[in-house]
Amino acid sequence: MLQTQRDRAILDHLTRQGSARIEDLAQKLSVSEETVRRAVKRLEAVGSVTRVHGGVHLRDVLAEPSLSLRLGVNPGAKRRIAARVAGLIENGSSLFLDVGSTTAFVAQALRDHRELFVVTNSLTVAQALTGRGGNRVFMAGGELRPHDGGAFGAEALAFIARFRVRHAILTAASVDARAGFMLNDLHETEISRAILTLAESATVVADASKFGAAAPMLIAPPQAFDRLVTDAAPDGPLADLLQAAGVEVILA
Repeated sequence: MLQTQRDRAILDHLTRQGSARIEDLAQKLSVSEETVRRAVKRLEAVGSVTRVHGGVHLRDVLAEPSLSLRLGVNPGAKRRIAARVAGLIENGSSLFLDVGSTTAFVAQALRDHRELFVVTNSLTVAQALTGRGGNRVFMAGGELRPHDGGAFGAEALAFIARFRVRHAILTAASVDARAGFMLNDLHETEISRAILTLAESATVVADASKFGAAAPMLIAPPQAFDRLVTDAAPDGPLADLLQAAGVEVILA
C-alpha cells in the first residue's frame, strides 16, 4: 500500500468510527504500529487528526474518542478516583452513573458493594453491576451509540425522569476556571442536566488532565455540584471558583 493510500485508509476508517487505537489500525492495514504512527503524524501535521495516548481521532469532531480508547487514558488516576468514590457510597445506596470512562472505573470499584439501586444509560456500567450482591440495575432505553454503548435521546430522558437517587456520579470533559464543568456532546449534557434535578447530591469525577481542557457545553453552574473527586488539587482561579461555589474537592 502506497503512503497516500495508507493515509486515506486511516482517514476513511476514522470517518466511519470517529477514533481508533494505533494497534487496531496496524492490524487492519497489515503494517507495523510504527508505520501507523508515522502516518498519523503526517495527518496531524496537516490538521486532519488529533493524536491521543495510544490512539487517534478526527480533528474538529465534537464527539469524543471511543470509550475503549478513553479507558486507556490515565487509567491509574481513574482507578484511584474510582476507589475513592466507592468509599463514599454505602451499601444499599441509590445512584446514577453516566457513560464516561471514569464512571466505568467507578462501576468496577463498586462490584463488591451490596444491594445498590443503580440507574444508568451506560451499557458498560450496567454489565459491571448487574447480577452482583443483590443489586438492582435499571438501564435507560433507546438506541445504543456504537462508540460508547450509551443510550441517549427522548426515550432515555423519559426513563431517567422516573427515578430519584441519592448520588449522581458524573464525568466532565473539562473543568474550566471560568465556567465550571463542561462536556463535548449535547446529548450527554442533556442527560447530566436531567439527573442533576433528580439526585440528592452530585459528584463529578475527573482527573487533573481535565483542568483547563477545552469543551463547549456547560452542564450547569458549579453551584449545582456538591463535590469533585480528582487526583490532584486544583489551584489558582479554578480553586477559587470551586471554593466560591461550595464544591468540596476530594483528592484520590
